[in-house]
Amino acid sequence: MANFAPRQLALALDHAESFAREDFLPGPSNEAALKLIERWPDWPARVMLLVGPEGSGKSHLAAIWSQIAGARLVAARALESVNLPAMLATNALVVEDLAANRFDERALFHLLNLAREQEASMLITAREAPTGFAIMLNDLASRLRALPVVNLAAPDDALLRAVIVKQFADRQLVVDESLVAYLLTRVERSFAAVRDAVERLDSEALRQKRPVTRALAGDLFRG
Repeated sequence: MANFAPRQLALALDHAESFAREDFLPGPSNEAALKLIERWPDWPARVMLLVGPEGSGKSHLAAIWSQIAGARLVAARALESVNLPAMLATNALVVEDLAANRFDERALFHLLNLAREQEASMLITAREAPTGFAIMLNDLASRLRALPVVNLAAPDDALLRAVIVKQFADRQLVVDESLVAYLLTRVERSFAAVRDAVERLDSEALRQKRPVTRALAGDLFRG
C-alpha cells in the first residue's frame, strides 16, 4: 500500500528530479552512452552526438558529463543569442535538444569551428540524428554527418521497473509491487510515458485525496 500520510506534509514542495550520477539508473539501453560519458576525455572524437527519445536520459547524462568536464550548457535553439566564445571558456560545452528547423545553422557552424580551433569537447543531444535534418549550409550538414553518434535504446523490463519506482520515490511516494507490475503492462515502454503516468497518478491522488494504489491506476488506465 502507498505511504500516503507523509505525502500530505510535502504538498507545498515542488517535485525536483535529481540529475546526480548516483541517481542515474543504468541498463542495457543506456550502457554505451554512460560508458561514453564516464570515459571522457578518452572519446573517439572531441564532439559527440547523444541521440535518444524524449525522457530517455539524455539530459541526465549531459548533466553528469557537465560535472565531470566542467562543461557549460546551452539550448540549441538559443545559440544565436549567446556569446559563443564565452560558452567555450571551460573548453567543454553541452548543446541540448538539437532539433530540425529549431536552431541557427550559422551559429552552430561557427561553434563547431571554434571548438575545433580550441580543441574543446562538446556533447550534443538530440531526439534523432541530424542526418535527417534539412540543412541549408552544406558544410554544416557534412560536419554533422561526420559526428560519431551514441544511441539510447528502448529500456528493458528491469530498467523500466526501476524507473517507475524512482519516479515515485522522487515524489516521496512508496508504492507496492502490484502497482509497478500493473503500470508495466499499461504504459508505453518509454521513460517519457512512465514519467507522465506517475505525474498523472500523483496529481489524481491529490485531487481525490486517495493513496496512490493499483486501484487508482486501474481507474485511470483501464482499457
